[in-house]
Amino acid sequence: MTATAYCDKGHTDAGPKVARGMAAADPRVLSFGSVVRVDGLGGKPQTFVVTDTGSAVKGRRLDIFMPSCRAARRFGKRSVVARLVGTRPVAGQ
Repeated sequence: MTATAYCDKGHTDAGPKVARGMAAADPRVLSFGSVVRVDGLGGKPQTFVVTDTGSAVKGRRLDIFMPSCRAARRFGKRSVVARLVGTRPVAGQ
């Protein structure tokens, strides 16, 4: 997959307040509540929960939340390996 990062504060379009560990994905690829373990972010693998779709997130893309806009800009766009490890209920879905 291709991963990008965002740092917007507030709430996702789906409703939840943005927080560390959240991601946006195309629901045709990863449904709301999908828990994915991502390798290729630099360092050890990290786990994210899909809580949003994002208007530009189409196909095999993952948009991950980073609390620091500086870190998000530095992250840029990268190829990553994302593995589905489970699902979790998402409020409002």
